[in-house]
Amino acid sequence: MDKLPLLTIGVTLAACVLVVIGVHAFSSGKAHQEELYRRMSQTGQFEGVGRRRRFGKVDRRLRGTKLGNHIERKLAATGLDMTPGEYAVYVVAVLVVLYFIVSSIFAPFFGLLAAAIGVWGGNAFLNMQINKRTEAFINQLPELTRLLANATQAGLALRTAIAMACEEMDDPARSELRRVADQLAVGHSLEDALNELSERLPSRELTVLMTTLILSSRAGGTIVTSLRNLTDTLEERKETRREVNTLLSQVKMTAVMVPLLGAGFLLIIDSMRDGALDDMTAATTGKIAVIVAAGLYATGFFLITRLTKIRT
Repeated sequence: MDKLPLLTIGVTLAACVLVVIGVHAFSSGKAHQEELYRRMSQTGQFEGVGRRRRFGKVDRRLRGTKLGNHIERKLAATGLDMTPGEYAVYVVAVLVVLYFIVSSIFAPFFGLLAAAIGVWGGNAFLNMQINKRTEAFINQLPELTRLLANATQAGLALRTAIAMACEEMDDPARSELRRVADQLAVGHSLEDALNELSERLPSRELTVLMTTLILSSRAGGTIVTSLRNLTDTLEERKETRREVNTLLSQVKMTAVMVPLLGAGFLLIIDSMRDGALDDMTAATTGKIAVIVAAGLYATGFFLITRLTKIRT
């Protein structure tokens, strides 16, 4: 019994030592993990991997469906640091807010119509981001071909030239070329890696460049001369695309302004007499008329954007 206090003190001191060692190991491991995340983010191997992902349960369930796989592929093409679960939750939240705002301004029926249009708008947002990223990558192609031509002329292999271009160029070319370099490093063939790049960012200019690189890697030949000529061609196409976009900017603005004018007319009708929109949508004929008018506006917007779209 006389040794019990000493034994208790010894056990307590040992426990304290173990706690201190455990806290030190945890803190050092956490610091090492953060440093690893920072290095991998800087090299582009895992962009945004250190960010805590939200809505993990929704993301896991959504990834097991065809819709989730479709959203994941589109998000990968956009370059957005977002999971399919986060995207789905954000879209649903926007639809709910949009419904209440439009319902309070116009009528509850218009809120449902706005929510239905918002579902299309979520997909249109992803397509717009993909087109924007593709356009930015196309504008970087002349610089990319120039870097590849200089590297191959200096005697570097094409794989090494692609890895070097990753360090020299800005996003989105840096991240896309990093994916290609990583695929080549783990054993993928050059043709498969470049074809996957063309599928993520479809365009005629990129297809021509990828075809030139693939054919040169297969049959050899004067790849430097081909890349030099391709650089001049891409520069000319870049200037032509800029001029065409400037000429079509007014028409594209018209496609946006016409539906906004329709919404403005509804506000004018509602301001002339309170409850006019509620009375209009209360009848079946009024609902059909609103749906037909919205369909016509959507058709006009689609046709204008389709006619003014530059085929890449």
